[in-house]
Amino acid sequence: MSYRTLKVNGGAPIKAWIEGVPFDPGAERQLRNTARLPIIHKWIAAMPDVHQGIGATIGSVIPTRKAIIPAAVGVDLGCGVMAVRTSLDAAQLPDRLDGVRAAIEQAVPHGRTDHGGRNDRGAWRDPPPPVAQTWGQIRDGFTAIVARHPKIAKANHLSHLGTLGTGNHFIEVCLDQRDRVWFMLHSGSRGVGARIGTYFIELAKNDMRRHTANLPDRDLAYLQEGSVHFDDYIAALSWAQNYARLNRELMMTRVVQAVAAVVGAPFEARLEAVDCHHNYAQRERHFGEDVWVTRKGAVSARQGQLGIIPGSMGARSYIVRGKGAADSFQSCSHGAGRAMSRREAKRRFTIDQHAAATRGVACRKDADVLDETPAAYKDIDAVIEAQRDLIDVVHTLKQVVCVKG
Repeated sequence: MSYRTLKVNGGAPIKAWIEGVPFDPGAERQLRNTARLPIIHKWIAAMPDVHQGIGATIGSVIPTRKAIIPAAVGVDLGCGVMAVRTSLDAAQLPDRLDGVRAAIEQAVPHGRTDHGGRNDRGAWRDPPPPVAQTWGQIRDGFTAIVARHPKIAKANHLSHLGTLGTGNHFIEVCLDQRDRVWFMLHSGSRGVGARIGTYFIELAKNDMRRHTANLPDRDLAYLQEGSVHFDDYIAALSWAQNYARLNRELMMTRVVQAVAAVVGAPFEARLEAVDCHHNYAQRERHFGEDVWVTRKGAVSARQGQLGIIPGSMGARSYIVRGKGAADSFQSCSHGAGRAMSRREAKRRFTIDQHAAATRGVACRKDADVLDETPAAYKDIDAVIEAQRDLIDVVHTLKQVVCVKG
């Protein structure tokens, strides 16, 4: 195995796949804090894209016994990536790809304006019928959550379903190693997931207010099995994770339709399709015990299971197949991982540097996306190399179009 074991005084060990990649002190400190919780099962696994987050470390796999940490799951519940291979090849795409980018941007609401208010371009004013129909399928579940927790009601749910969001969320047109065209997108449960996540994080802190002094970090407050709030959280989390998957499905359908209109000819999509959460929790069995596994910026990599490890907006991405490695709790990384904060990236890099780094990609090349420039992320190839015992590479993708919020 290619991991390094870190011993933690008074806590579980950390197994870290960090050979040849940066490992910032803030991330290590967070991992050690989490490892000191009495609910950790065996150890914590740190993936090669590991970097500091809020409360819990991004790029970590946290197995817990009879409890779950809402802040470790975070607020973008069910965030993940979907990729589909089409019957198109590179020669069938237009010579200039700005029209493809524009068609996708027109088809899928993205970004955020008007402080998320009525005129927000990243939300639906009048959701199209497929979005409304999909919402109708899951509305009762949300109603049941709100009946027990009314503060969750004021969330952007229908208006955000089938929309991209901001930050590192993206929609890409990619070419694989045989110049076949793929579509790939990254998003989660949007405003409603953020509302649910934030609410239960605070609820966990309140439930543990007598014990927070004993926690290594107040954000690591957890809910225990058997409590009312635990059951309610699991129900809300499961609903949000389903919302996130449906959100990606709706967007992918509109991307296919948008590109078909530009190409001017029908084509097959989903010849190969992968959809994986990388910010979620679920019950799994590891080392003979049923535990809750939280993947905070990590992907399930069971034996033979396909996953997606995207790079930055100017780097390669990978479709991978899991090896079912027990030591990582059958997990792998969820991306390249940030090498610096968003603020530092905007301070350090120029628009010209960003334009050079994304040469050949039809994408935004303005100051507002400097925090997403490729150099703000770790080297994706080094990240892949560091986890060769966890995954095999099936396809290598390179984007030619990238839509950012």
